[in-house]
Amino acid sequence: MITPSRAVRRASIVGLVLAACLGTVPAVTAAVASTTSKSGAGLDRYYDQHLGWGSCAKNPGDTMGRDLDKAGVQCADVVVPLDYAGPRGRTLTVAISRLKATDTRHRIGSILLNNGGPGGTALESPPEFHTWMKKAGPRYDIVGFDPRFVGRSTRLDCGWPVGTNLFSAGLSRASFERQVALQKDLAAKCRATNSSVLPHVNTRNTARDMDIIRGALGEKKISYFGYSYGTYLGTVYTQMFPGRTDRMVLDGAIDPREFGPRLLREAVGANERALADWATWAAARNETYGLGRTRAQVLATIDRVIRASARGPLTVGTAPETFQLDDTQIPFILLAGVDSDTDTSRASLGEQVSVLNKAAAGQPNRLSPQLTGILRLATTGEQSSHGSVQSAIICGDRAAPRDPEFYWRDIQRSRAAYPRFGAVTDNIGPCAFWDRPREEPTQVKQDAKVLIVSATGDPRTPHKGAVALHGLLPSSKLITLEGANRHAIYGLYENACVDSKVNHYLATGKLPTHDQICSK
Repeated sequence: MITPSRAVRRASIVGLVLAACLGTVPAVTAAVASTTSKSGAGLDRYYDQHLGWGSCAKNPGDTMGRDLDKAGVQCADVVVPLDYAGPRGRTLTVAISRLKATDTRHRIGSILLNNGGPGGTALESPPEFHTWMKKAGPRYDIVGFDPRFVGRSTRLDCGWPVGTNLFSAGLSRASFERQVALQKDLAAKCRATNSSVLPHVNTRNTARDMDIIRGALGEKKISYFGYSYGTYLGTVYTQMFPGRTDRMVLDGAIDPREFGPRLLREAVGANERALADWATWAAARNETYGLGRTRAQVLATIDRVIRASARGPLTVGTAPETFQLDDTQIPFILLAGVDSDTDTSRASLGEQVSVLNKAAAGQPNRLSPQLTGILRLATTGEQSSHGSVQSAIICGDRAAPRDPEFYWRDIQRSRAAYPRFGAVTDNIGPCAFWDRPREEPTQVKQDAKVLIVSATGDPRTPHKGAVALHGLLPSSKLITLEGANRHAIYGLYENACVDSKVNHYLATGKLPTHDQICSK
């Protein structure tokens, strides 16, 4: 689970609703049949489908679609089977967008984008990638896609009362029991509303959809850029469809052996360190935020706020919109705020903790738009679809322990070393109450030439995961950004060293001769 990354924050503002399967597969186009590698009986009609490219704007109020249209992007729907074991049955649509290459003389091919999540959209991403890719951008057809059940693709919504399941177990056994009840209810809602599709919501099926996209685009090989969870998806694709990738960049990489419901346990230490580093930053700005003059004082302020919320919910905000927050929710806000060490991100968290501190003291407090969005995600069903599909993917990939006592023991053991986030990363989730996955997790047995990017202080997907993936793929190369507490680097962190090395690879197709180090 990678929430809340940049990609997930983007996805959290997209309202998804459950949609029925949309139509039948278009007629076969013979012109592309010779360029597509088939993958299993009964799938030719998917690989050979004709894509109806057109406007991205769905209606006059579709701001994102209008912006894509203005940027020269076109959109289409790719039809895929719900169940790859029964490809003649129910179908889904996967929404894709494309900014075509303008340097057609030196065109390299198509590059497919995934922003992570799981559950993140990328339909909107081709224009920004075109800018980040510099001279390489005009040489690619840049293709964004919303994975199955996400964004503008056939969608899934379990009708959750919250937009995420990522909460703390709180400080007491009673708060943990409330979490057990909540997470069990979230799983039950998905089973009650979407039982027919849940077995088909997983990373392996998304990788299969990617290969259908490749074929429908008429590409023998496709390039790929994945952030965060998108690095796991890219890795899975290399194993399921070896030889079908050209250039692949995996930024914020995950050890594929660790991906599953308890992935964030691997990042708990990095998150605690990132919060402590932020506390040092905030202490130097005590006149602005009033949280303490030393790192220890700022962290003590945070602990007082959490203890106060455990005694009774804090009232945050002013009429007409207020929120009641307890000790299971406040650590989520902190976790959401430590995904980057830029001054802008740190200032945003400073404002948020200042609001919480005032609420704990019973003082009036005013919410920023960003904090309002996070609180709506955590306390309302406004973004039910986001949490629904993210959990469905994670639970569909790997089974979780089922006994609540198993989680409680881990929580109790982690409190001393990880006092703010241990009860988050060790908490029970809906996967404890989910049906077992239909397929075993993908094992990395095939080498692949990919470029891996990672920051040493990544608080979401720890650097050791990138190192582990590098070891599993001997032909890969690793770019390490030293000294940064940042998740997702390329184009977002504005590090010239990382960006230039990635762009050189995208332009030439040549991996560095050895691993690379960049400085913050």
